Amino acid sequence: MLQELRVAQTGVQLLTGFLLTLPFQQRFTVLDSSMRNLYLATVACSIGSTVLLVAPAAMHRVLFRRHRLNLLVSASHAYAIAGLVLLAAALCGVAVVVFSAVAGPTAAWIAGAVTLVCLTCFWIAVPFPARRRQDTSY
Repeated sequence: MLQELRVAQTGVQLLTGFLLTLPFQQRFTVLDSSMRNLYLATVACSIGSTVLLVAPAAMHRVLFRRHRLNLLVSASHAYAIAGLVLLAAALCGVAVVVFSAVAGPTAAWIAGAVTLVCLTCFWIAVPFPARRRQDTSY
């Protein structure tokens, strides 16, 4: 699980950095007030996701050699789930905001819906049936 968290941490940090530079671009003025509000919500989700996905590393440093492994594992699991939910929201928001600026509102909402469908499919619909299997081997 730690390897997957590291990939998600890096990805969400890059996404957050990208989002933080957008208001300083000339094309940002193309966005109407509803898209700016969606942009701000997307930034908030991305920052929240960054906080939650990096929290296990900080928690591990604070609890190192304190024999709190059960707490660390269960808290890290909860943080990872919440961080991935916020990351999914941020990805959908990014799709809508970028497509809105480049291709217009119709394409924006289609891109957001397609992103949501893909996330639901690959992050939920595909892995959850595998949880029901009795085989617990790797």
